[in-house]
Amino acid sequence: MDTPITRAEHNEFAKRVEENKERTDKRLEMLEQSMERFNTLVVSVEKLATNMESMAAEQKSQNAKLEKLEERDGERWRSVVGYVITAVIGILIGFVFKQFGI
Repeated sequence: MDTPITRAEHNEFAKRVEENKERTDKRLEMLEQSMERFNTLVVSVEKLATNMESMAAEQKSQNAKLEKLEERDGERWRSVVGYVITAVIGILIGFVFKQFGI
């Protein structure tokens, strides 16, 4: 540090510092924009997760309702088949009693 620098060297150094500052400012601005986009994405993903949870709950509810409906239709079918079988057996018993004259 015994030798002083010239004005030209100082101006060149100042110019490089200013260029570096401008590049750094641009990089910071780009980083801030990226962070804003990232935060927006995070909020969107959170909303999507919430919607998916509610959709899953609704789907479970719909599945339970569908199973009830399927069971009810099955119970009706079994009742109808039971009545038909009872009627057929009644007819057969009536026919057999008629054959024996009872």
